[in-house]
Amino acid sequence: MQLQASGGGLVQAGDSLRLSCAASGNIVGFILMGWYRQAPGKQRDLVATYTAGDVTKYSDSAKGRFTISRDNAKNTVFLQMDSLRPKDTAVYYCRLSTADNDYWGQGTLVTVSS
Repeated sequence: MQLQASGGGLVQAGDSLRLSCAASGNIVGFILMGWYRQAPGKQRDLVATYTAGDVTKYSDSAKGRFTISRDNAKNTVFLQMDSLRPKDTAVYYCRLSTADNDYWGQGTLVTVSS
């Protein structure tokens, strides 16, 4: 399974971006799928995820501004990010976990200028 993340870029504070993560295989039956981010010099943190049963989880920072969604037919998960802030600047990674494996995408850089 390979994950291809895209959609990052340089935006200004208050702008929006939509990240996409396309999986090379079927995403049905995952245990966890979603987005994490890593800012320079910091650890990788959860942003928004689906877990089994379609339960969504958001970081406190993402709540109310970011929305995770997916298209099972296209094996793709999205992250709509609105009202972006400079503190959202990071490399965003998608992750897919199954019962047997844990996959990570290559990351897409989001830079938010003030």
